[in-house]
Amino acid sequence: MAEFDQYAKDYRQLHNENLKFTGFDSLHFVDVKMQWLAKYEPNKPLRLLDLGCGDGYTAEYMFRYFPLWKIEAIEVSQESIDVAKLKHAPNTNFQWFDGRQVPFEDESFDAIFIACIFHHVPLNQHEALMNEAKRVLKKGGRLYLFEHNPFNPGTQYLVKTCTFDGNAHLLTASHFKKIFKKQGFTISFINYVVFLPGWKWLKILHPLEKYLSWLPLGGQYFFGVTKK
Repeated sequence: MAEFDQYAKDYRQLHNENLKFTGFDSLHFVDVKMQWLAKYEPNKPLRLLDLGCGDGYTAEYMFRYFPLWKIEAIEVSQESIDVAKLKHAPNTNFQWFDGRQVPFEDESFDAIFIACIFHHVPLNQHEALMNEAKRVLKKGGRLYLFEHNPFNPGTQYLVKTCTFDGNAHLLTASHFKKIFKKQGFTISFINYVVFLPGWKWLKILHPLEKYLSWLPLGGQYFFGVTKK
């Protein structure tokens, strides 16, 4: 059984309980990712791979922002796939995969989106999985990756206290820089995101976060890389 099968139906409820002290709910972070992605990708026809789609909310939000995209969404948890298929994401096809071999032909995608899955993948499988992503990405295609930032104290606490993050291992941005460079990707940017809690009295400051994207203390980091 995949690790997340047991959490698939209650994932958002469990996540919201974990996030309660931050002032945000779980879907806020999905929306933040789409806002950042929209800074680099327009709503024009393309084929995208959502690698590690979880319960499908990312695909639902992606449809809101990018309805012209054709999305293939894959996930190792069959229970999560079953939940994802109930979401409103008419431009997305959901399917299970084994976590190792991406079930598509070489150079099938214009872009790939990977959000916070590598901290659940064994370290000795990182390069192989990233190489699979590279294999199915077209030359000149873009890969976007979000991960938790271990240098943020809030992130450390949330992962430590989260029910489904018991086996997680936080990864530095430099970990991925090494992988991307080794595999011949061109790194276009790295942004740091989510600095301030969602407490009501702080919301007036949230628009300023975009000016802090250079500061490596955000709750997550966001890579954009290109396949040569």
